[in-house]
Amino acid sequence: MTTIKIAGVPEHFNLPWHLSIENGEFQANEIDLQWTDVPEGTGKLCQMLRNGDTDIAVILTEGIIKDIVAGNQSKIVQIYVESPLIWGIHVAANSKFKTLSDLENTKVAISRLGSGSQLMAYVNANNQGWKTENLQFEIINTIDGAVEALTKGTADYFMWERFMTKPLVDKGIFRKIGDCPTPWPCFVIAVRNEILKKQPKIVSKILEIINAKTSNFKEISNIDGILENKYHQKVEDIQEWLSLTKWSQKQLSEVEFNSIQDQLLALKIIEKKERYPKIIAI
Repeated sequence: MTTIKIAGVPEHFNLPWHLSIENGEFQANEIDLQWTDVPEGTGKLCQMLRNGDTDIAVILTEGIIKDIVAGNQSKIVQIYVESPLIWGIHVAANSKFKTLSDLENTKVAISRLGSGSQLMAYVNANNQGWKTENLQFEIINTIDGAVEALTKGTADYFMWERFMTKPLVDKGIFRKIGDCPTPWPCFVIAVRNEILKKQPKIVSKILEIINAKTSNFKEISNIDGILENKYHQKVEDIQEWLSLTKWSQKQLSEVEFNSIQDQLLALKIIEKKERYPKIIAI
């Protein structure tokens, strides 16, 4: 039995991993796949890969590309979710801010530096024609920290996955004033180079198992009910999310990769471009 550590956010995108682990599909192939939920998100996942606290991360595309450019010794082995992530832009329910334009030069809550919530704040600012160098950040670690920051007024707005945040909107804690989809496939699977070198067959088998699961995930009996109960969502929201979400079983092409890097460079999220083989396992 080979033990492999994997980490990702505690969100509905990752239910295929949990179902495969619970069904013993990795165990049946002599793989002890140990999952860790990381509510802090991409910045923390990058740190875990760097430290060897996880071998594999299911991680936001822009975040891991930025971190590998900055020296993270990992590679992207494939796209996990190829549809965009729809980031909801949220304010406190009683906030004075009513429209996106009201948020220019205000403070954005982010989970941590280098997180998707920070990087997408740059994307949103660019979309709105704001000066990205004027962005101000308040580090809040988790969504609970965002609730506290927006409620107390130490931050003004918060960007997080729209459907996972909707229960807070429904409860009257947050108010959503806009959306900002990622202009690229949202989640990829990244593996530490050491593991790729030592355990290539194990990594291939893990991908084979999860790809079989995601290929027919939407056809699983009562999948909307399972998701509704596990993630405390309304069934109509789950059904809309399922209709918008497309998993992938393919690697990022060089054309897609270069397009993402060009956008990250233009946004000053990365300072230089890297060659395809430095970041993508081929």
